[in-house]
Amino acid sequence: MKEIFGDAWPALPADDPLIREPFDWLGINYYTRNVMRHDDTPPLRGEPVRVPGAVYTETGWEIYPEGLTHILLWVKERYGSLPLYVTENGAAVADPPCAPGRMEDPARMRYLADHLLAVRKAMDAGVDVRGYFVWSLFDNYEWSSGYAMRFGLVCVDPKTQARTVKASAEFYREVIRTRGEVLGKATSAAAE
Repeated sequence: MKEIFGDAWPALPADDPLIREPFDWLGINYYTRNVMRHDDTPPLRGEPVRVPGAVYTETGWEIYPEGLTHILLWVKERYGSLPLYVTENGAAVADPPCAPGRMEDPARMRYLADHLLAVRKAMDAGVDVRGYFVWSLFDNYEWSSGYAMRFGLVCVDPKTQARTVKASAEFYREVIRTRGEVLGKATSAAAE
C-alpha cells in the first residue's frame, strides 16, 4: 500500500503480535477478475481492459470461473491448508421481470454451475473448501445500483415484495441435494 499511495499512506504501528493468532477458517468473496494494462496515472498505475470474446455480467464484470480456482489455490499455496469457505459468489444477469410461476434464468444457472465446478477443481487439487454461499438468496437493493441489478436466486418485485423462485434456486437446491452430482449433468446439457 505504501508503494501505491506513497507519502499519503500513514505510518502504522506494528500490529503483528495482535494479528498472529491462528485462523479457524477464511472466507473468500469472488465475483470476477480484472485484466489490467499499464497506465502511469497514480495511484494504481493501471487501468482495466475488456477481454475480447469474454462474457460480462450486467455490472460489467467478466465471468471468469477459472479465477475462483486460481484464488483458492493461491490462498492454499500462500497460507497453507486452512479451511476455506466461498462466502460470496454470484452474478447480476438480465432476468425477465418478476412473474408468478417458474422463472427461467439460464445465465445465472450457467454461472453457478461453472463456479461450483471451479471450486470442485480446487478441491480436487487439495484445497480444503468447506462451504459455498451464493450471493444472493433474494434480489435486493444494491448499494451502487438500487433495484436495477438482480443477483438473487429468488426474484423480489420491488413494488409488491412478491417473491418468485428462479430456476437457478431449484438448480442450486439440486446441487446441494445431490452433493454436486447434478453438476456433471449441467455441464453435459450445456455442451449439447
